[in-house]
Order: sequence, then structure tokens, then C-alpha cells
Amino acid sequence: MFATSDGGNTVDSYRLRNMRSYARYACIIAAIIISGIFALSIGTVNVSTDKVFKIVLSRLPVLKDFIIKNWTATDETIILQLRFPRIILSFLVGAELSAAGTIYQGVFRTPMSDPYIIGSSAGASLGASLGILFFPAMKIFGIGSVPFFAFIGAAGTIFLVYSLASVGGRTYSFTLLLSGVAVSSFISALVSFFMYFSDERLHQIYFWLMGSFSSQGWNEVYLNLPYGVIGFVFAYWNLREINILQLGEETAFFTGVDTERVKRMSLAAASLLTASAVAVSGVIGFVGLIIPHITRAIIGPDYRQLFSVSALVGGLYLMLADTISRVIIAPTELPVGILTALFGGPFFIYLLFQKKNKDYKI
Repeated sequence: MFATSDGGNTVDSYRLRNMRSYARYACIIAAIIISGIFALSIGTVNVSTDKVFKIVLSRLPVLKDFIIKNWTATDETIILQLRFPRIILSFLVGAELSAAGTIYQGVFRTPMSDPYIIGSSAGASLGASLGILFFPAMKIFGIGSVPFFAFIGAAGTIFLVYSLASVGGRTYSFTLLLSGVAVSSFISALVSFFMYFSDERLHQIYFWLMGSFSSQGWNEVYLNLPYGVIGFVFAYWNLREINILQLGEETAFFTGVDTERVKRMSLAAASLLTASAVAVSGVIGFVGLIIPHITRAIIGPDYRQLFSVSALVGGLYLMLADTISRVIIAPTELPVGILTALFGGPFFIYLLFQKKNKDYKI
């Protein structure tokens, strides 16, 4: 009788957790849809939500014959060619940076880690600077030279850092972090060198480094999406092992986890997510640092839940931040990287104080 009672309680508890999880995802997805419609409707030229709904639904083959057209060609261009790809891209980049930050924090076992910790932002900055200075008009597979070279720079830098940090087939977290700092410093010096001699293109480089979606369209969405999907799939593959890794590498190893394989696959997936994000947006700081931390405080440390929820919340956060950056000083745009830094900087200081008080019991 006791076994039956305990079993019933276990089943009820499991169902309750599932219901809470489904409700959580439903609320986040609803917030994303509402925020997306809001973002589509406001800007230098406001378009009513009624028109936004009709313009978007008119692109669906099964509904287009039932939509009564009450919008202009200009409205359609603004919604479908300017704002819609930008909103999708900002959501994708926010999701990728938050997911990558979650993986880095899990592998390095510290909430102070972020997606740029091993040099991807420095490599992307170098690639973008070279694209702006030497290949400004080049098109590669229909993509501008800046996002293409930024992706190559980020991926190449991450590969270099991995190579420097690997010793005898093993990759140690401490060595990886030190290699990332050293390579980032060197590459940042190269970027500064190019900026010093860039003259008329200095503003372009500087604007890219601040992070923005102002000139991005469907081509950048198509560039980002496949690499983002691959990164998400490979990152999701190891979330159970990352949970075990929180007990320590030695403990995880003795429970049967191939810690080196998990670290390599997880860091490679997170680095791919970071590279694909930085390539199309520039350097947008603090998203991958603060969103996983806030999400962890709300739903707990289980990476199987934390990874997906952080991605959704990060996408929502950056989509809203980009919308605010479009309208806050309209008709001029504020680079979204400035806005995220204004919020993320104080939050990072808060994390430092929290960690100090915990470590030293102040």
C-alpha cells in the first residue's frame, strides 16, 4: 500500500513538473509573439497592428485569398523587407548568445563566463575590419564581405585557441581561458592598428564593433540560420552530461561520462552559435552573461531546461532591446550593443559582489 501511495505521489509530482514546464514555455512563446507584433508596428513610420496582422497573414498561401487589402505597398515593404527580417535576426542572435553563454557557464562551472570568453568577438572584429577596409563591395554567395569575414575570423580564432589550449589530447579549462585572453589581446591590438590607419572607414568599423541590426536583411537571416540550427542540435546533445559535470570533472569521469568528449562537443557547439551570431550583428555584449544567470535563478540549474528557456528568453530580450534602440532617439538609431551594455554592466558588477560575498562570507 505504501509503495502504491509513493508511486502515485511520484507520478503526480512528475505530471505537475511537466504542466509547469509547458505553462512556462507557453507564456514565453506568447510573450515573443506579442512582442514581435509590437516591434513590427512601431518605428519611424508606425503601422497599425491590424495592418501588420494582415500583411503577415497575406503571405500564407492558405489565407491570402481571404485577406482584404487595406495597406499600401510602402507599408508592405516596411514590414516584410525591413522590420520582419530584423526582428527575426535579433531574436536568433539573442537566442544563440544566451544558449552559448549557458553552455560556457556549464562547462567552465562559473556564472561569470560569457560567449566571448575564448576570443570569438575579437576574431570576428578582425574579420569584419578586414572586410570593411579591403573588400567593401565584395559579395560572397550573395552575402556581404563583412558578415562573411566576421564569421571566418570568429571561427578561426576559436580553432586557434583550442589548438593552443590542447595538451596531449586533453583541453583544460584554465589553459583554455588563458589562451583565449592572450589571443584576444593580440587580435584586439591588430584591430586597433587597422582602425588607426583606416581614415574614412573608421566610423564603419567603430559602428560594427558597437553591435547593430540597422542594415541587416533576409540575406543575413539565411546566413545565420543553418549554423545556428547545427549549433543548437549539437549543444542539446550533451545537456545531461553537463548536469553531471557540475559535480566536478573527476566525479563525472567516474560516473562514466567522457568529460573530454563532452567539453569538446559542447564548446564547439557554443562557439559555432557565437560565431554565427557575431558575424551578422557585431559585438553585442552581456546577453550571454546575464540571461542564463537570470533564468537559472528562476527555474533552477537543470541544463536540460535551462538551455532552451535561456535561448527563448535571450531572443525575446534582444528583440525588445533592438526595438527600443530603433525608437528611443528616432529617427536616429542607437546601436543595440550600447543598450545591452548599459543594462549588462551594472548587472555584471552585481554578480561580482554576489560572488565575492559568497566566497568570502562577507
